[in-house]
Amino acid sequence: MGFAKKEYEFLKEIDLSPRNLGCYVNGRWKANGPVVSTVNPANNQTIAEVVEASLGDYEEGMEACAEAAKTWMQIPAPKRGDIVRQIGDALRAKLHHLGRLVSLEMGKILAEGVGEVQEIIDMCDFAVGLSRQLNGSIIPSERPNHAMLEVWNPLGIVGVITAFNFPCAVLGWNACIALVCGNCVVWKGAPTTPLVTIATTKIVASVLEKNNLPGAIFTSFCGGAEIGQAIAKDRRIPLVSFTGSSKVGLMVQQTVNQRFGKCLLELSGNNAIIVMDDADIQLAVRSVLFAAVGTAGQRCTTCRRLLLHESVYQKVLDQLLDVYKQVKIGDPLAKGTLLGPLHTKTSRENFIKGIEIIKSQGGKILTGGSIIESEGNFVQPTIVEISSDANVVKEELFASVLYVMKFKTLHEAIERNNSVPQGLSSSIFTRKPEVIFKWIGPHGSDCGIVNVNIPTNGAEIGGAFGGEKATGGGREAGSDSWKQYMRRSTCTINYGSELPLAQGINFG
Repeated sequence: MGFAKKEYEFLKEIDLSPRNLGCYVNGRWKANGPVVSTVNPANNQTIAEVVEASLGDYEEGMEACAEAAKTWMQIPAPKRGDIVRQIGDALRAKLHHLGRLVSLEMGKILAEGVGEVQEIIDMCDFAVGLSRQLNGSIIPSERPNHAMLEVWNPLGIVGVITAFNFPCAVLGWNACIALVCGNCVVWKGAPTTPLVTIATTKIVASVLEKNNLPGAIFTSFCGGAEIGQAIAKDRRIPLVSFTGSSKVGLMVQQTVNQRFGKCLLELSGNNAIIVMDDADIQLAVRSVLFAAVGTAGQRCTTCRRLLLHESVYQKVLDQLLDVYKQVKIGDPLAKGTLLGPLHTKTSRENFIKGIEIIKSQGGKILTGGSIIESEGNFVQPTIVEISSDANVVKEELFASVLYVMKFKTLHEAIERNNSVPQGLSSSIFTRKPEVIFKWIGPHGSDCGIVNVNIPTNGAEIGGAFGGEKATGGGREAGSDSWKQYMRRSTCTINYGSELPLAQGINFG
């Protein structure tokens, strides 16, 4: 049995076939759940079939994973780092094939698909160095002949539930760090990008096998809400990282909290770019284009609100409308394409509904606003002039729809930036130091990502990624995010023969 289309033949290079088992359990591929078809969003034609996980597969996988955790956490951290280094090298060898798959199955343009895989490779590199820097500390004790230490130990198992828009990069943010911290990983990929889940897992599994390590150190499942709910409820998983909508993220958090587990949430964004009166207009326009149109507006960091100072409003808008006309829409794998399709037919339907709501709330469509008649899920990149008071502005419409608004003062712009429930990313364009430092200070942006003169999207892995409010408060990738994947113990050691008590207490 061959692939339905010749252009899918490259999938053999990453060990995929027309029908694939969707569970990597205890070092073996198996699956006893429903059979689903994964489709190309550019034409809605089937790429391949995948057999999803059953709850029986899940339980078998978790039993093996819990056993493997006992082995993995005892391996020295630098040795674990070397395994992650090898995973990075294995990904490098398949960079372009895996990047092409991301583009094919998710719908983002090829440059972004390859860039996503590169992001996991970068995370592997970061984690290798981190494996020799999981440092505790020595704290001065107030008691004689006592030492007080802070020690970090693995949690055991980390559950990772990822979304379709970054079907493998977000795994990298979590898994690379979790692994060097001594945890096993249980991954449930997005149900609409199962081939990315399978191909990525096969690369990781090959490294574990080569090193004679238990395959259950990295366990993965293709499946829907049933498997996600099982992960959220499972007491064997101390930490669950979830990426998705604020609505579903809240349900996951409540379920995990009921068993006193920990959640790491990366949820919705409603990100604004502010353009001040002294801004470099060309730089701002180029940044807004990438931030609003990139990934067809399906990044959590997509710019959805553009706040323009009244003195530059028309100038910025005219230039932006001009560059929007030049955006090439089409097959994400084709050279020169800047805007691919939305991920699913449902996404396209939500775009249509969203445009109707925008119009009903007084929004004026300046460009776009319609679907593109084709076999795929293509829609026009859209710019809307609308009041900041419109309810629809507070919501996240997951498509390339940009709301444009005027402001008079910096104070007003910051208030509008902070007025939405979400708090992921934000950016301001200005050259004034006093504005920059107000923006990044306590009375500035309330987001987790606060940029100056760059887009809201395209974050580097070296910093902690995440947001506040309805974005969930989680932090992944760089900085000291690793601390969330370990448990901290404060250890006080008495190496003397007396028993002095803290706070000078005398007890008999």
